[in-house]
Amino acid sequence: MSSPKATFLDGIHIPPNKSLTEGQAILKCPAPDFVYLPLSMHIGAPAQPVVKLGDKVKMGQVIATAGGFVSSSIHASISGMVTGFQKRYLPNGMMSNCIVIKNDGLDTLSEDIKPREESEITPDLIRKQLQEKGIVGMGGATFPTHVKYAPPKDCPAIDTIILNGIECEPYVTSDHRVLLEYPLEIIQGLKYFMLASGAKKGVIAIEDNKPDAIALLTNLVEKEPNIEVLVCAEKYPQGSEKQLVYASTGRTIPDRGLPAAVGVVVDNVATAVATSRAIKENMPLIERVVTISGNAVNKPGNYLVRLGTLYSHVVEKAADGYKGDLARIISGGPMMGFAVNSLDFPIIKGSGAVLLFNHESGFAHVPVEETCVRCGHCVDVCPMFLEPTVIVQDVKKRNWDDAANASIHACIECGSCAFQCPAHIPLVQYIRMGKQFIGGKGDGGHNPFYVIKK
Repeated sequence: MSSPKATFLDGIHIPPNKSLTEGQAILKCPAPDFVYLPLSMHIGAPAQPVVKLGDKVKMGQVIATAGGFVSSSIHASISGMVTGFQKRYLPNGMMSNCIVIKNDGLDTLSEDIKPREESEITPDLIRKQLQEKGIVGMGGATFPTHVKYAPPKDCPAIDTIILNGIECEPYVTSDHRVLLEYPLEIIQGLKYFMLASGAKKGVIAIEDNKPDAIALLTNLVEKEPNIEVLVCAEKYPQGSEKQLVYASTGRTIPDRGLPAAVGVVVDNVATAVATSRAIKENMPLIERVVTISGNAVNKPGNYLVRLGTLYSHVVEKAADGYKGDLARIISGGPMMGFAVNSLDFPIIKGSGAVLLFNHESGFAHVPVEETCVRCGHCVDVCPMFLEPTVIVQDVKKRNWDDAANASIHACIECGSCAFQCPAHIPLVQYIRMGKQFIGGKGDGGHNPFYVIKK
């Protein structure tokens, strides 16, 4: 009898729809003529430019430094000339200032990017490099990674690092390919995280629908006494931070708390790869693997893309364009991503996927919202044990205090409730709207539910 798989309470089972790209090896996307690098491609304060119009820059050169403790530096993803500073919308609807660089086609590498001797690597150096090399959470959250390794003083000692290789979003396979093609860098990045935090245990968590990755990583860590591969059950949202910590350790992160509150740090497997390169090779984060998929894509696949590249360039030059009239473009996965109105958005550090669907797909039409029938399906599947329908009723009535008392802040916006709702109520959209109103109520627009103490 096989051993039980690690998992969490509630959640849902959804069709994975990964067959279009899970077997497609990572290919390089040709570098574009221009890149548009947002100063806010991470959670926290925007980065501050250190270049000006007309400056010539080299690939990997710092072009903007962290704008505060919770911030991250940005580097040129190509060599060329700074030709402009312009505002552009990001897929989440926020607007950011962008540094525009014209490609000179040379990919001239910055002189300070040289391999580092292992003897130089210390916990302090790792923590410093995480910020200076622009490392952030690449699973989509884009939280500056160095902050995780400077937890509040009232937190317990970090004893476990969990690498998130779950990738439970339908269609998205970029992390799966990273697991298969960069496994040694994943393990090295995990070791650097353990060194930086003092953690004695490392866990690589992989959902059981990736048996090839499980077998490969299990074999590679066989002689690593402090590292293990944890097989998790295929269930959504298994890859969400709080659910993964519970599945991996049995610990429950307190309300409004961070994993550090229970002695854990969670990082994405792609973040571990970027960290390995930053520490070992001095290479900043200037590119990432992106899944381009959906029934409208001519050549679905996983592509290594320079940051700042427009979606349109990746689709046209790497994925051979699209077929039919586009009915839906999704930045990210269909559960937690954002529907966007064009391909005129730049790839940023958290861009794991771009999905294109035509009118033959099930994404062509948005069902009409109907009246809640109080069936309770949304309550049954909520992994945070909330009552989504109650919260949404409060939001619709603008009863912000009641919504707050119903723990609207605890919603992780996974979409499980909306997926199960027979009345097709866009529950997550209402909850997001409520958070925005409550977050800006009487506090100057700052979100009161996610505070980093330093």
